[in-house]
Amino acid sequence: MQACALVWIWERDTSAVAVTMPVPTGDPFPRTFHRSEIKSEVKVGSGRKSIFAQKMAARRAAEKVATAPSAAECVQIRSAAPDALDPEGSAGEAPLPRIRDDKAGDFLTSQWPCLITGEGLGSQKSEQEAQAIHKENLEKLRSMSEEEILQEREKLLAQLDSSLVAFLKSRRGGNEGQKKELKMEQNRLEEFVESLPVSQHGVGSSLSLQESGLEESVRKEENMKIEITEDDLPVKPKKEWIHMDNVEFEKLEWMKDLPSPRQKKTKKGMQARFSLKGELIPADADLPTHLGLHHHGEEAERAGYSLQELFHLSRSQVTQQRTLALQVLGRIVQKARAGEFASSLKGSILRLLLDAGFLFLLRFSLDDAVDNVMAASVGALRALLVSLDDEKYLDWTFSWYQGMAAFPFVPNNEEEEEEEEEELNGTEKSQDKKLKDENKPDPDVARYDVVKGLLKTRIQHRLRYILEVVRPVPTVVLDILHILTHIARHSSEACSQLLDCPRLIETIVREFLPTQWDPRVAEPGCLLTSLHGVACATAMKFIRVLASGGRNATARLLKKFEMKNRLSRFIAEDPLDLLLPREEAIRLSTEAFRLWAVAAAYGQACDLYRDLYPVLVRILQSLPELLSTCRGKRPMIELSVQRATAVVTLLIHVTQTAGYTAELQAKLSSNSSEDSEQIPPPPVAWNQVSGLQPFIETSLKKFLQEISQTETWQTLQPLTTTYVIYLGVYYSACSQQPSVNPIDCLEELERLTSEVLQPLLSQPAIQSMWDLLRPCSALCNPLSCSPAPESVFSIASLSCTGGKPPLSLVGSKSPFPFLTALLFLINNITHIHKGLTSKYSSVLGFRGLKDYLHQSWQTRPPSVTPSSVWILRHEYHLQYFVLALARRMAGTCPDYAQHASLHHCVAMALLSRLLPGSEHLAYEVLLDLAFNPEFLPEGKAGGPEAADFSDILHLGTSAKLAQPGSAAAFFSKATRGALLRESYQNLPFIRSCYLSHFVHLQPTLMRSQASYQGWNYLIQSMLLPEVKGPILPSDWPFFPLISLYNKVTNAETRGAVLNSLPLDLVNTVTWNLQWVLLLETWRAKTLQSIPTAAKLARLMCVFLTGGDLFLEAPIHRYTAALLSVYCQPKALDSLNLDAPLPGLASFHDLYISLLEQFEGVSFGDPLFGVFVLLPLQKRFSIHLRLSVFGEHTSILRALGVPLQQFPVPLERYISPPEDNLNLLRLYFRTLVTGALRHTWCPVLYVVAVAHVNSFIFSQDSTTQEADAARKGMLRKTWLLVDETLKEHLLYYRLLNAESPLGFDLYEQLPPMRLKYLQMVTQKENKENAPVLVS
Repeated sequence: MQACALVWIWERDTSAVAVTMPVPTGDPFPRTFHRSEIKSEVKVGSGRKSIFAQKMAARRAAEKVATAPSAAECVQIRSAAPDALDPEGSAGEAPLPRIRDDKAGDFLTSQWPCLITGEGLGSQKSEQEAQAIHKENLEKLRSMSEEEILQEREKLLAQLDSSLVAFLKSRRGGNEGQKKELKMEQNRLEEFVESLPVSQHGVGSSLSLQESGLEESVRKEENMKIEITEDDLPVKPKKEWIHMDNVEFEKLEWMKDLPSPRQKKTKKGMQARFSLKGELIPADADLPTHLGLHHHGEEAERAGYSLQELFHLSRSQVTQQRTLALQVLGRIVQKARAGEFASSLKGSILRLLLDAGFLFLLRFSLDDAVDNVMAASVGALRALLVSLDDEKYLDWTFSWYQGMAAFPFVPNNEEEEEEEEEELNGTEKSQDKKLKDENKPDPDVARYDVVKGLLKTRIQHRLRYILEVVRPVPTVVLDILHILTHIARHSSEACSQLLDCPRLIETIVREFLPTQWDPRVAEPGCLLTSLHGVACATAMKFIRVLASGGRNATARLLKKFEMKNRLSRFIAEDPLDLLLPREEAIRLSTEAFRLWAVAAAYGQACDLYRDLYPVLVRILQSLPELLSTCRGKRPMIELSVQRATAVVTLLIHVTQTAGYTAELQAKLSSNSSEDSEQIPPPPVAWNQVSGLQPFIETSLKKFLQEISQTETWQTLQPLTTTYVIYLGVYYSACSQQPSVNPIDCLEELERLTSEVLQPLLSQPAIQSMWDLLRPCSALCNPLSCSPAPESVFSIASLSCTGGKPPLSLVGSKSPFPFLTALLFLINNITHIHKGLTSKYSSVLGFRGLKDYLHQSWQTRPPSVTPSSVWILRHEYHLQYFVLALARRMAGTCPDYAQHASLHHCVAMALLSRLLPGSEHLAYEVLLDLAFNPEFLPEGKAGGPEAADFSDILHLGTSAKLAQPGSAAAFFSKATRGALLRESYQNLPFIRSCYLSHFVHLQPTLMRSQASYQGWNYLIQSMLLPEVKGPILPSDWPFFPLISLYNKVTNAETRGAVLNSLPLDLVNTVTWNLQWVLLLETWRAKTLQSIPTAAKLARLMCVFLTGGDLFLEAPIHRYTAALLSVYCQPKALDSLNLDAPLPGLASFHDLYISLLEQFEGVSFGDPLFGVFVLLPLQKRFSIHLRLSVFGEHTSILRALGVPLQQFPVPLERYISPPEDNLNLLRLYFRTLVTGALRHTWCPVLYVVAVAHVNSFIFSQDSTTQEADAARKGMLRKTWLLVDETLKEHLLYYRLLNAESPLGFDLYEQLPPMRLKYLQMVTQKENKENAPVLVS
């Protein structure tokens, strides 16, 4: 690039210059310079200078004396000064062009070269040569205009390297010697100007202002650099101090007070600076220097450290600096995750840090040999990964209904799989993905999943080394345990890697869960210096989360790492007797019960139940005492309630496990010859757990009496919730025990209903709970579960930092956990004792519940994020139990019909929202609710008749909805009411059709059923499936049709052809269309989330599947009925074919397939033709119309949809007028060549005639090409032999749906058109004027 610029540099002609040879000295070596040769008259400036600097100063002084101008020369300069100040220049010299660029103008007015010094010429006349070159450059510039100079300048800037340009600019602006000479020259000019007459004085002063404006920034900097005096120093130097006999003030400048910081007035943001506490420092904050926040870097006057400076400091060789930088970065991350910088900073700090390599900076720092650096990096890593508030709320929901199960902390937007991987099954895909991750570099993996990237760096081994060998302080140990807990929440694979890490679990169990420790730990005021050898609740929680990763992990923990002994040790002893601080003792006991509950949920560790039964009974007997404790507001009451809640949660799962002992025992004793593996029964029987129910029911009654006391109820609500869940589980299992008398069980349910539940439902506090559903709902308030401001996609977070508001789903005032448990109990009671169903009819009548349901199903659910799916899963449980209760009410309560439509809408919305892990709920909704005729009361209450009446009156439409005919043999057309009536009668077949098409969900359905039905021996993990989206897509009503289309397409891709259509295929498509018609007619709002374009695309699959399948009579009828729905004005207005459609890569490709299918098997069917014509509306992509009129013109002969049967107004095809010249030429060509005729394709004939007529008579200003084209078309139209087409093209007036042609004609052309026609065609027929006949 520089070579291109050097082409324009001419070498000076030196052929006439005399060559001066070096003068010989006669010495063998160059002469050495002696200090004594320095002339004494040369004064040395302040401060010491080297010998070389002194020599150079003396030489410059001698040169200035030698080159000083004489008096005559001074007079000559002064006489020339007025001419030099004249902006127009003298008569004999061309004026300098005015350049807007300040620096360029400065160069043109400079008398000395800015860049060239002549030092490299090596001759005595080097400065004269440089001056001559400078003058030639000036003369060259004077001969050029301003535009030419700017053009050449742009060329040079484009050709030269940016670093070279910056160097040249620095040479111009940074040469202090030239600045001094410029000042001297300006001073001379000012002195001369003062001696001039007044008339010339104004010109000189104006030039000085301009020059001062050009150098304004330079002068400001120079004015700021004032010479330092003793008064400016905060510490006054004294001569008595050593080496202070000669004070060098310029070296003491750093001691001077900093200028006050000021905020720059710029549109660009200023660099963020932080204090050592991680707090953001305002840009204009004037902080004292003793805080240690000032340094000698950029913006020295501003306090604080930028992220770049902290990164730089973290690589320092000084241990304290590295430690400080990591500590500050950790505090910044902590505050950023709390959202403290969201309103002050632009962009995401976490994303910026991760992109800058912060994660691997911490990982490398973990390997540091210095303890403080390791501790700081552990703290920063904990701040980056772990949210203690997230853990708090996960512990809070642990005892909710199905709260033990949680979604893995896997980022939900990983890299998309390649298309070929989609055909692999789940196992092959996961293995292939694991292999790909192993081959990727660590940063690439960490970019989309931080935890996976850390595991790839073997972080667990380093953390084990720190715990086992380094043995850090308690704070670091707790941070490491929090980090390991977060990693264990990531996935089952992460749990396996932690378990497989050598000596990691052994070290944690041995050091932090010992059975004996120093009793002095429990003494008040004891300061722990080491956590090793002391029982720790955080370690127990880590083991519990690790056990949630899978039943195999739990078995390894219980057997290999002897966790059963630890459970017995920490459960058998009361927290008050544990030699630990009271709060820590309660937490440790709570986590021990939770770990046991997790093991019991797998059917493991139930043998401990027999050994610890007296302990459990003693705890249950003491639970009512919590009521008096809560009234007294004693400290740590919340921790005690959490411990009691964990105990009841344990009993829930032990009861579930004991509930199927008899069933497994019977299977084992039957000695069946099945191939399935025999599962041994658990070591706990029903008679061992049945005695606990009276304790819990008694305690529940006492707690429910406090429901009106707000503060007491909020404290005891978690425990009361688990009581209710326990009763639901107990009675569900009790009803299935062969040893229990069924009559006794039913009587107990009647007693519970009359004594406990019915009085509870009549209390005003319950009424207020139903009213709180809507304010606390995540569906009704989507912002309550939105991601935090500093959320990054590579780190999963529940966004609970800072706590959730009380009126939220997981807030302290949320009614969701208790009402969900209550509905769970009521559903189990009504399932066992159906005669009690009517007793609970008041539940569905609560106003708050109805308002909540009405609002929730119409609101668009929040996007799928880790924070939203965790909360929404619990809300969907409540909705499911409401619907399950409604299903039982529908068959028994005569007045239920008033709620049926609302509940069916909720069920339809819930089906498209349920998340992975809830497949059992989706199956139950499909089986009993979605297709249940009881939830479609319109089928019995005159819905079909109302539809017919609406069609007769044309309600909701601007014109009659015509249904296209069929190319098949004649069959009678059915009304929409008849089709709806037939569809309603076929609901059982429709249900069977959809259930059979969701058979691919069977494996996940079995896992979900095991969890919801309490089959603990089949549960594999407490981690739910990874969430990519809902279980069913939003367009699931079209699923059979889509599945069939994909099957046919895949068969054709493999080369096979489906020639025969089995009967069930016709039935499948018919049932699918019937269901969609029912929904579009009676539940249209439930399909609002599906774009109209997506519905049409799905409906096109009817024509793309199975050859002439669309000609079957029932399929043709229902497709035509649905088409009339989608052609209503509102639907057409919402139709957008240019936007991306879900599940469809390209609508254009689908449309091309439709055209090809129409050419092959359409038989000119009008219904098929309407689907081809629909996308050709003017407002959609022009490529669709070009495809028809350019590549598939053969379909124009078969596209014979009559105008009377076409359901779309033609105005949508001709307005606005077409302006694409290529398409207009295709319109004209198909008309002229006869490929498009009114008898063959009346719709497109009208469209083409209207557009061509508008084009040829348009007189708007346009391009020359378009003007020539329209005049040419007009001439060709005038010369047409086909008089009919000629008349249509020339005399077209406007559309008319009643006309056989579809449009009206002028009887005679308007005068303007006639005049324009004569002007265009007069060149064709000069002799005879055109005679126009209508």
